[in-house]
Amino acid sequence: MTTSTESTEVGRDEVGGDLARRLRADLDGEVNFDDYSRHLFARDASMYAITPLGVVFPRHAEDVQATVAAAAEHGVSVVPRGAGTSLAGQTTGPGIILDLSRHMRRIVALEPEGRTALVETGVVQDQLNRAAAPHGLMFGPDTSTSNRATIGGMVGNNSAGSGSLRYGMTIDHVRALDVVLADASTAHLSPLTAREHTDRARGTGLDGRIHRELPALVAANADAIATGFPGHWRRAGGYRLDRLAREDTPFDLAKFLVGSEGTLAISTRALVDLVPKPAHTVFAVGHFTSVAGAIEATQDALACDPAAVELMDRTILDLSRQKIEYASLATVLEGDPDALLFVSFTGDDERELIANVERLKKLWQRHGHGYHTLAALSRADQTALLKVRKSSLGLLMAASEGTRRPLAFIEDTAVDPVHLPAYTARLKKVLDRHGLTAGFYGHCSVGCLHIRPFLDVTDPAQRQTMREVAEEIKDLVTEYGGVNSSEHGDGLARSEFNRELFGDELYEAMRRVKGLFDPDNRLNPGKIVDAPAMTEHLRDPALPPAPGLRTRLDFEISGGMRAAADRCMNIGLCRKSETGTMCPSYMATRNEEDSTRGRAGALVKALSAPDPHKALGDERLHEVLDLCLMCKACKSECPLGVDMASLKAEALAHHHDEHGTPLRSRIFGAIRLLNRLGSATAPLSNLPGRIPLLRRLLHRTVGITPHRPLPRYARRNLVRWFGRRPSAVVAAPRGTVVMLADSFTTYTEPEIGQAAVELLERAGWAVQLESGGCCGRAALSKGLLDEASDKAFQLVHRITETSPPDAPITGCEPSCLMTLRDEHKALLPLDSAREAVTGRVRQLEELLTEAIDDGALTLRPDSWLHGRTLLYHGHCHQKAEVGTAATVALLRRIPGVEVQELDAGCCGMAGSFGFESEHYDVSMTVGEDRLFPAVRAASDDTVVVATGASCRQQIFHGTERNAWHPVQLVREAL
Repeated sequence: MTTSTESTEVGRDEVGGDLARRLRADLDGEVNFDDYSRHLFARDASMYAITPLGVVFPRHAEDVQATVAAAAEHGVSVVPRGAGTSLAGQTTGPGIILDLSRHMRRIVALEPEGRTALVETGVVQDQLNRAAAPHGLMFGPDTSTSNRATIGGMVGNNSAGSGSLRYGMTIDHVRALDVVLADASTAHLSPLTAREHTDRARGTGLDGRIHRELPALVAANADAIATGFPGHWRRAGGYRLDRLAREDTPFDLAKFLVGSEGTLAISTRALVDLVPKPAHTVFAVGHFTSVAGAIEATQDALACDPAAVELMDRTILDLSRQKIEYASLATVLEGDPDALLFVSFTGDDERELIANVERLKKLWQRHGHGYHTLAALSRADQTALLKVRKSSLGLLMAASEGTRRPLAFIEDTAVDPVHLPAYTARLKKVLDRHGLTAGFYGHCSVGCLHIRPFLDVTDPAQRQTMREVAEEIKDLVTEYGGVNSSEHGDGLARSEFNRELFGDELYEAMRRVKGLFDPDNRLNPGKIVDAPAMTEHLRDPALPPAPGLRTRLDFEISGGMRAAADRCMNIGLCRKSETGTMCPSYMATRNEEDSTRGRAGALVKALSAPDPHKALGDERLHEVLDLCLMCKACKSECPLGVDMASLKAEALAHHHDEHGTPLRSRIFGAIRLLNRLGSATAPLSNLPGRIPLLRRLLHRTVGITPHRPLPRYARRNLVRWFGRRPSAVVAAPRGTVVMLADSFTTYTEPEIGQAAVELLERAGWAVQLESGGCCGRAALSKGLLDEASDKAFQLVHRITETSPPDAPITGCEPSCLMTLRDEHKALLPLDSAREAVTGRVRQLEELLTEAIDDGALTLRPDSWLHGRTLLYHGHCHQKAEVGTAATVALLRRIPGVEVQELDAGCCGMAGSFGFESEHYDVSMTVGEDRLFPAVRAASDDTVVVATGASCRQQIFHGTERNAWHPVQLVREAL
């Protein structure tokens, strides 16, 4: 017997199939209706999830029109979205998700004289700011998600950010919008004169009807509009009928649509105002022993005319210390504060700004606020502070334990800052009464604190607690004349309460607005008006329990493999570009499924299947995972520490179980054996790389691209050189150091290892070359985890059995050395030998720097390097595990050089990835993102430096510039 639910699903699938065929025929953009795409777009950065019927990636406004028209014919809703970082669930829905961020990201025109920019709504805020910066301009609203938030998303939410005290909200910067209406017609919305409005009202379509009926609706509800909106100016909830009711401004539907969350129309282009970019920014960072004390100090800060006043509590500070990407903040703080208050001053007169900092310090001292004030006046002083401040949400989310997470449902309230101390104190009492803890951060300057209580909504009792707290805080903020939604919008989290907040009359007027713009309720239904209960569509309760799964790698610290993937809360930092390393494949493709969060979401789906082992062998899943370069940047740059490299390795192992191991994976997994044989048979072994016919044969039979040069084997490899050279007779006061003869430089660049050995011996070490086997890095990257585990076991036991227990272990190749620190823990979690080896790992650069600093190594001031710039590119695994500070420090010890460290992301090579035929183009695209242009732009006498063998190969292939290993340069300076 067929159930009604099954019938509904069958009908939905039939509609989906028909609609997908129609859209593929009508659109230039991509149309994805497969289960994995639907799963990835079921959620945004909120606590909600609704599986859509399908996903569309429009290339232009005509694609948006065609989607709206086809959806209407099939009775399906449409939900527009940008980066999908909404915190209230407003970009989730059961119909078609319209992702405007992938293709519609052109800056159409930028007019410096008029201070405006015409952009497609998929343009990212930082992208616009980079284009405007040469003209001394920027977009005023400054969200913490500026490196992935789209202008369209900001329009939909009426976003604001830290600078709203000075620049207001997005609504204050929108001049005009091009939109697609619910009937699939287009409209240009901008301020209208009375005559222009009359002409538009004569139209016969939906645009004409809106222009005829909306003014009457506003007039009929004038009293409710005048009295129903909260008094606080920072509003991002409801429909902005108050803007239309102003008699001193023209009829302006562009501003009216700001904050409507895609429920009235879909924006495709926006004409926005730009503002002058201040020449200088300085910070006063107050240190406080309590959050309450920091909030009390806000009024003194506001008296000094700041640009922003931002709060950060201990929860976030403590978490920042645990992440290598953010740990530098701790080095500039005084003591152990419970809260910080970041007060920024911006302008063109730096002396005036510094005077304001000093004035604030004196005010706080006079009134007893805080125990220390840090003046951060230079960009260098501010870097660590700003990085943590912009990542506050992600760092707070990192405190999640399983499904107990800091949830966004009361995080967007705002009151007049005068009332903020009293309001926050009473809010804290509400949380205490319900036994809840919360993280506090946000914008004290405008009375908006992002307070996120920790709750596990898989527990029905805690779902009830969430509702009770939401209702109490809604009443509390109303009592203070504040707003329930101040920059994150209503969505699913707060729309339910809008009738109570605005009153029956004004709420009914808003419902009529929705009916006027969208008669059939097809545009993002259930948001702002006629919304479901806030406890419906919660993601975590709907996720089935994780089935049992045996894994080769140890994920128990995260609670299992699914829990490790499910740490991702979709905040979308992996969608950034132009900075950092995460996520190189997304930077190359701009495809959601090629981001860390896309892959994490896909893995959660597979690991929730009844047979997760089989699901991990799904070919569609491996399409999603395929372009992951396993750079490990997500482990450090993602505030939640999602380790996609390990997750992919485990998934590959299960895929091999299901489908067998490809020949190419076996070849690359045994790279040490291959390289050893290549070295033994050199120079004959180098011939295949020179003969086009053989390269084409390798391409057809194994899948190794003919476009990339193969490494050249050295017959006199490092092991052979080390074994045949005269025994070192120098004293070794530092003792023994174990140096890994890695699987790469040992056989293809032995001169690097030779330089390292000579330097270590000069520094006073007796070098023990560990050349007996591989660390397992190559096998692990191919999902050959049993082999990787065997190799790891053999290596760590050989080291412990043949070397002194206090001997440091070092090496030239970061990926190999870092494997001993990281992956060996997951491969050999209970092995005491592994624990001992892990604790002995030291970077080669650290050892050499110590030797230089204590005089054991002396570098010449007149080497050929004197006066040159060293352009340094760090290895991804090094950056993820320990950072690049040790390498930079060593290079700076070379007399007379200037060291410039590139922020160029991943080189794109990623070991074997760049050799694989189907990955070659993406590999080169990643390199072209920032690395290749930076190297090409360097002067001829600039020395290019890279620690990784793959990085050096990629740099030469992409730029024809040789890159040196740091130890080679130090050796040159002896």
